[in-house]
Amino acid sequence: MTTSVPFLDLDAAYLELRPEIDAAVGEVLASGRYLLGAQTEAFETEFAAACSAAHCVTVGSGCDALELSLTALGVGPGDEVVVPAHTFIATWLAVSRCGARPVPVEPSPGSYLVDLEAVEAAITPRTAAILAVHLYGEVADLTALRRVADRHGLALVEDAAQSTGARGRDGAVVGSGSTAAAFSFYPGKNLGALGDGGAVVTDDDELARRVRLLRNYGSVAKYAHEVRGTNSRLDEIQAAVLRSKLPLLDAWNARRSAIAALYLDRLEEATGVRVPPHDQGDSAWHLFVIRCDDRTTLQGELTRHGVETLVHYPTPVHLSPAYADHGYRPGSFPRAERLADEVLSLPIGPHLALPTAELVAELVAELAAQH
Repeated sequence: MTTSVPFLDLDAAYLELRPEIDAAVGEVLASGRYLLGAQTEAFETEFAAACSAAHCVTVGSGCDALELSLTALGVGPGDEVVVPAHTFIATWLAVSRCGARPVPVEPSPGSYLVDLEAVEAAITPRTAAILAVHLYGEVADLTALRRVADRHGLALVEDAAQSTGARGRDGAVVGSGSTAAAFSFYPGKNLGALGDGGAVVTDDDELARRVRLLRNYGSVAKYAHEVRGTNSRLDEIQAAVLRSKLPLLDAWNARRSAIAALYLDRLEEATGVRVPPHDQGDSAWHLFVIRCDDRTTLQGELTRHGVETLVHYPTPVHLSPAYADHGYRPGSFPRAERLADEVLSLPIGPHLALPTAELVAELVAELAAQH
């Protein structure tokens, strides 16, 4: 290829909305209020509506959103939380930071999402919650997971960090089908800030109240601390930027879907790669993740041709040094381990031109067939 293809073009997202974003940031700077002000309040109202939920509580990151959701639900030492074995480490870290133990389960065969039978089998008398991850933008089967959770009296929390704007098989928007949903506004997400940020979305009045307490030192009134909280607040500038971007979320997700449809069409029958599953509803297509017979060679060749790719994620969480004390060994979760060896994320984003995506797809098919 004659030009380089970045994995994600964040500059283009800013340039498309530059007048709106610059004006919004300027308004915050002129206000003299930089935390928990009018922009945060307005964004929380708007994002709750976008998720068909009663409440949105913004926090400092997606990982904080998960942790504070679990803490507000009373999850703590001695408890277990069922988590996917194939996910980003933040899913597990949030559980660990509550003092609970993450209990991993395998993805279902041919999928990136959890095996429902494995979820049921992992539940013990110590289980307090199921943490459902909508990985890569694909929506977990919340209807089935809700049945499991209700049958065992468990909370169902969505890790929706990669699925903002996605819908499940039943047409329900992510964030509306669980006890609570945790979102990330990291810059590379479908709805990204200019720094870190996150949110908890819920219909539970008391849960929302507790998360508001926890995010601000356990206080809703200055120096009146009801619980032992933390400092996890979305600042006003980030809230203003997110308000500028939120009206374009559906349109940007539609652009991602168009690229994904092109990739699926061109790579469905390609030799040496397998396209991602795409029958779980209306994916947000945060990532387009293929599986490769020879990932190392294919990624190297794509790099040589100017196409940037990433691996999400090269080391299974259960085999990372951070969780060495949990006693897992190679072979503990073979499906997750195989995915870690095979997955490769292709460029996708709302500002990737379709002709460029076409060239990427053709190159992937050509190179994969050679190895």
